[in-house]
Amino acid sequence: MTASPTPAPYDSVEILGMIGTADSSEIRPSSGPVVDPDYTARFAQAHEDGGFDRVLIGYGSGWSEGTQVAAYAAAHTERLGLLVAHRPGVVHPTLASRTFSTLDHFSKGRVALNIVTGGNDTEQRREGDYLPHDERYARTDEYLQVLRQSWDTTGPRDFEGSYYRFEGFDPQVRPYEDRHLELFFGGSSPAAYTVGAKRADTYMLWGEPLAETGEQIATVGREAAAAGRTTPRISVSFRPILGRTDEEAWERAHGILDTISGSVGKAFKEKVGRIHPQGGGPQNAGSQRLLAVAEKGDVHDRCLWTPTTTAVGGGGNSTALVGSPETVAAAILDYVEIGVNTVLIRGYDPLQDAIDYGRDLLPLVRQELAHRAGTARAS
Repeated sequence: MTASPTPAPYDSVEILGMIGTADSSEIRPSSGPVVDPDYTARFAQAHEDGGFDRVLIGYGSGWSEGTQVAAYAAAHTERLGLLVAHRPGVVHPTLASRTFSTLDHFSKGRVALNIVTGGNDTEQRREGDYLPHDERYARTDEYLQVLRQSWDTTGPRDFEGSYYRFEGFDPQVRPYEDRHLELFFGGSSPAAYTVGAKRADTYMLWGEPLAETGEQIATVGREAAAAGRTTPRISVSFRPILGRTDEEAWERAHGILDTISGSVGKAFKEKVGRIHPQGGGPQNAGSQRLLAVAEKGDVHDRCLWTPTTTAVGGGGNSTALVGSPETVAAAILDYVEIGVNTVLIRGYDPLQDAIDYGRDLLPLVRQELAHRAGTARAS
C-alpha cells in the first residue's frame, strides 16, 4: 500500500516570483534594451509590494548576469529574497563562494542560489562546457561540496577532487551573520535526483499533475534517505492565468495559446533558443516529462493546463493553472497537501501578472494557509 502524502507545514510555505531585466515573454517579444534598469526596479518592487517571499533571477548563456541583477534589485527593495540561478562549471567554486557571500552581505542576508546544472548540450557548449550530462552532475556534486564547506567552515583548506583542486583556500567573507546560505536545485534525471537530494535545501520541480509530482517527491525522498538526509523542501513552478471568473480565465488562456502558437511566440522562441535543432525533442528530462504529461490530456486535476507546454516544445516552466483567483489558490493548496513547501509563479504578462497575483491570488493562499495552520495546531 502506498503511504498517504504528508502535507507541508502550512506556516512554512513560501511563494516565489521571477524577475527579468526587460519586458518580454512568450507573448511579449522585447523591443527595447536587454537591460532596462527602471523596468527591473519596478518588477522587483511589484513582487515585494505583492507579498512574495523571493524572486528567481534566471540563467541563460546569453542573458544578463544574475548577480548584477540581484545586486540592483536588492538596492531597490528592502526585504525581498533573491534566488540567483547559477550554473556550475562556468566559474571556479572558490570564486562563486566569495561572490555570493559578498552579495549576501550587501543585501543583508537575502541571497539564495538556484543550481542549474544544465540539460542541453548546445546551451552548455555556448559557454565552453563539453562534459556529458551525467558528468556535469558529478561535477556539480563536487562544486556544491566546495561551496558548502567554504560557507560553513573556517580556516585554510585544501581540496582535490575529480574536477577541482586547490590548496590553502581561506575565504575571509562568509554569508551574512554566518547564516545558512540556502541551495535550491532543479532537475528530473536520475543523476539530478541523486545530487540534488544529497546537497539541496530545496528541490525545484516544474508543474506536473499531482500524481506525477508526488512520484517525484517520493524519488527525491528515497535519494535523500540514501544520502543520510531528510527530504529537502520541495518547490513546484507554474504559470497562473487568472480571470475574474473561471470562464474569463479560460478565454484569456486560449488567447495566450493562440499568440504563443503564432508568429509572436515563434519569434520569442527563436530568440531564446527553445527551438530544438533539426526539429528534435528536448534533451533534458524535465521537458520530456512535461511533454509526456501534455500527451495524456490538456487539463489535469483541478486546473493544470498543458497546451502551453506543447506550444513551446516543453521549454522551461510552461504549465499553467487557469481559473479565478479562488480556483488557482485552491489548486496551489492541493500541492501543499502533497508536501510542496514552495510555489513559484510567473505570468505571460510579467509585470502586470505579478501585480495581479499580489493583489488577488496571494492573499487567498496566505489566508487559507493560516487557517489550516491554526486548525493543525488546535488538533
